[in-house]
Amino acid sequence: MIVTGGSRGIGAATARLAAERGYAVVVNYVSNKTAAEDVVASIKTAGGSAIAVKGDVAEERDVLHLFEAADRFGRLSGLVNNAGIVYRAQTVAEMDIARIDRMMRVNVTGSILCAREAVRRMSKSRGGEGGAIVSVSSVAAKLGGSGQYVDYAASKGAIDTFTVGLAKEVVEEDIRVYGVRPGIIDTEIHASGGQPHRVADLAPTLPMKRAGTAEEVAKAILWLASSEASYSTGAILDVSGARSILP
Repeated sequence: MIVTGGSRGIGAATARLAAERGYAVVVNYVSNKTAAEDVVASIKTAGGSAIAVKGDVAEERDVLHLFEAADRFGRLSGLVNNAGIVYRAQTVAEMDIARIDRMMRVNVTGSILCAREAVRRMSKSRGGEGGAIVSVSSVAAKLGGSGQYVDYAASKGAIDTFTVGLAKEVVEEDIRVYGVRPGIIDTEIHASGGQPHRVADLAPTLPMKRAGTAEEVAKAILWLASSEASYSTGAILDVSGARSILP
């Protein structure tokens, strides 16, 4: 299984759990080599198999390198499109083209490129044995992110649409395609978006009165990728503690 953005947060939790479930794991990272190697080391210490592969999913050459590295590691049966970015809160009127372009290239183009390479390897008509693709979206796709992250929300809305379309396209290739929409999850992404205290500030306002954990999202991802979800495809699972359905 390839896990993009696997060096921290949901990606790291998913990589570790995937190894526990028997996958050999390719941990992709863009810059934090130490964190990625720590994830790999923890997997190996627990008796699993993993490698770390550097690459920016927004760059096609890096995506090709990532999948070529995975080819040497074994047959690909799972892809988790987790790599994503969020910027500091801004209104749309304040956003410049560099921010918008980078947001879409990482969150949307990167996921599509990775899915393309996975489909090329998993498709039965191309000699593959099927598999599962799970993309990490966000409840922001439903809530809109107004006043803060409309560009991020829009990128995740695109992922939801892509999930449904790709699922229909590859269903006869024995490839299942899913999305997971996390809500407020206690990871480092809030700090990278300029709000390190966001989880603590929002927790009392959430329906469950707490944020979710990266491990809770990882369990949803691994369930969808497993044979237990064999008659589902095109499904998008909210892991949001009801944030997406209650005011």
